[in-house]
Amino acid sequence: MPDVQPLPELAPADQMSLRRSNLSTVLRSLRDHGPRSRARLAVDLGLNKATVSSLVTELAERGLVRQGEVERGGLGRPGLAVELDGRTVCGVGAEVNVHHVATFALNLTGGLVSERRLSLDTLRLDAGEVLDRLVDLIKLTFSDIADRGARPVALTVGVAGLVDAARAVVTLGPNLGWYDVPVAAMLQERLGDSSCPVVIDNEANLAAIAEAVPGDAQLRDILVIFGEAGVGGGIITDGQLLRGSRGYAGEFGHMIVDPHGRECGCGRIGCWETVIGLRALLDAAADQDDAIRDPALGLEGRLLEINRRADLGDTRTLAALEQVGNWIGVGVAALANALNPSVVVLSGYYAEVGQWMRGAIEARLHAGVLAPEAGGTRVEFSTLGFTAAVRGGATVALETVFNDPARVQRRTARNTTDGGTP
Repeated sequence: MPDVQPLPELAPADQMSLRRSNLSTVLRSLRDHGPRSRARLAVDLGLNKATVSSLVTELAERGLVRQGEVERGGLGRPGLAVELDGRTVCGVGAEVNVHHVATFALNLTGGLVSERRLSLDTLRLDAGEVLDRLVDLIKLTFSDIADRGARPVALTVGVAGLVDAARAVVTLGPNLGWYDVPVAAMLQERLGDSSCPVVIDNEANLAAIAEAVPGDAQLRDILVIFGEAGVGGGIITDGQLLRGSRGYAGEFGHMIVDPHGRECGCGRIGCWETVIGLRALLDAAADQDDAIRDPALGLEGRLLEINRRADLGDTRTLAALEQVGNWIGVGVAALANALNPSVVVLSGYYAEVGQWMRGAIEARLHAGVLAPEAGGTRVEFSTLGFTAAVRGGATVALETVFNDPARVQRRTARNTTDGGTP
C-alpha cells in the first residue's frame, strides 16, 4: 500500500489570505445574486456550512451583512436569508468636468446616500481653485454620510483627461487646460487628516463602469461613449474595464474621422470629438450670439432648450442633431467593426437628446459595419444622466470593500447585533 503524505498546513499568512478571499467571495455573491440562506450560500459557493456560517458571522461583525427575510422555496426547513447591510459604509465618487464638479455617495447595497453638483466654468479657473470647490462638495458629502451613521471607505475622482493612475496625476486634460496636475496629492492636502484613500481615474472609464451592472449578462461586453465638452469612453469585456497596457484605452474622442476638419483641443485636426462634442452640436444649432451658447445657462439648461426647439420642429436644431448623429454613427460603426460589442451605450449629453439622433446613428451603424445586422451590435442610451461618472466612481470606491471586506473594522458586540445578526 503506497504511503499517503499528509497535506501541508497553511502558514498563518496563507490562512489569512484564504479567509480574506472567502469573505470577498461571499460578499460578491450576495451582491451579484441576491440574498440567500447560509445553507444555500454553502451549496452555491461549494463551501461547507460551518465555513460559510463563520464567514457570515464575521461579515456581520464588520457591518457588511445582516439578517433578512425567511428564504422560501428551498428544500428542507426554511432558513433566514443573509443580505448586504447598507447602513455602515459608503463609496464616494467625484468628478471634474468642463462645466461642473460633482460628488456622489452609494452605500453597500447601491443605494444613493448623497448627490451634490456645482456648475462651474472650470476652464477659466486654475486647477487649485477647481479642486478647492470640489473639496467643499466632498466635505459636505462626508457630512451627509456621517449623518447616516456610516463612513466613507474610499474616494474615486474622475477627471476629463488622460490619467496616469500609478502617479495619480492628470497628464493631459486639454478641455480643462490641465497638464501634469497631481490631483490626488492636492486633494489629500486639502482634505487634511481624512483616512479615506483617494484614487484618480478618467471620467469616461468611470461612466463605463457604472453601466456594467454586476450579474447582468447583457452588459458584460459593451462600449460606452461619454460625451460632454469632450468625448471619451470605456471598453467593458467580460464584465471588466479594459484599460490597455498603460491605462489609456478608451480615448475614442481622438480617433481622426475628418482629416480636413476642425482643430481639436488636443492640437490635432479632425478628431471625432470635434464633430460629436457638445460644441459641435451648439455650433450647428445656433449662432454665436444665441442665448443657448452662454455658459451661464448651464449644461442642463442648454440641453433643455435644444429639446424644446426640436419638439417645436425647429429645422436648424433638427438638422444639427441629425448631423451630429451621423458622425456618432460613423465612429460607432468603426468601433463595432473592431470590437463587436453587444451594446454601445451613449452616455453624457447624448442620453439627454438621443431621441432625435437615434435614426441617424443606427443608419450609419448598419451601413458601416461589415457583418450582417451590424454584427449584433445595438445602440442604447444611458439612463444615468449626468451622474454616470460619479456613480462609477462610487462603485469603484465600494469595490475596495468587495475585494477585501477585512479592511472594514469589526464593530462592538452591541453594535453587531443591531438590526439582527445573521
